[in-house]
Amino acid sequence: MIATPPPAQSTQSIAIAWELLPDDYVLPDDPVDNINQPAIAAALTDALATAGRLSDTNFTCTNYGICATLNDRIVVKAPDWAFIPELRVPKADAIRSYTPQLQGSVPAVVMEFISETEGTEYSIKPTYPPGKWFFYEQVLQVPTYAIFSPESNLLEVYRLGQDGRYAAATADDQGRYWLPEMELFLGVWQGDHAGRSGTWLRWWEQAGNLLLWGDELAAAQRQIAEEERQKAEQERQVAQEERQKAEQEKQRAERLLAQLRAAGIEPEDV
Repeated sequence: MIATPPPAQSTQSIAIAWELLPDDYVLPDDPVDNINQPAIAAALTDALATAGRLSDTNFTCTNYGICATLNDRIVVKAPDWAFIPELRVPKADAIRSYTPQLQGSVPAVVMEFISETEGTEYSIKPTYPPGKWFFYEQVLQVPTYAIFSPESNLLEVYRLGQDGRYAAATADDQGRYWLPEMELFLGVWQGDHAGRSGTWLRWWEQAGNLLLWGDELAAAQRQIAEEERQKAEQERQVAQEERQKAEQEKQRAERLLAQLRAAGIEPEDV
């Protein structure tokens, strides 16, 4: 475990409202902490899209503003990755930001990748602006919150309990976490992808099958096509050999018949 945050404070004294972000609201334009974060986030979405698990009524987002109004003050958090299971407005209406409850469901999963600003992923600060942990747990009430450190390869998954608090989930014997909302396992994978060598977050089906990235699926399809081509070529060669063998047998029979007739013997007399 990277850390064990203390219990979040109650929202009883905080008035939560769901309002559209004003058109003139200036969204933060902070750069991501390092080059790895966008690649890891993009890979999560890539696998879902390749598996046909994304539709017109759900979407994933990266560094995209998710909004709420607390005590008449707008709060915008932009998780490193999130999955919104149900969008109830046209996607064009949610270009700049997304307001849960008003425009669709709360995120089913949010993820943060450990940043250079140590501890912000665990912040339970309830006052304005609230910390990430407090916002996801107490305001949005996101069912699954994952925190990943690409440098140390550590993945923590927290599930929202009946008491409205996050509790650390337990990984299976392969170090993967079952996410009911996604109907998938989430785990850490080591390898090369998109010009980057290192650890990645990846999805597995309940049966244990890895969800492939688009380039992996294309490579697998090329391999299957090549194997089928080779099989067809082998079958063609076998058929050609059979034809040659049949032709040789025919020629042998014709030579034998010619020899018999030269000796004054007709085959029917034999």
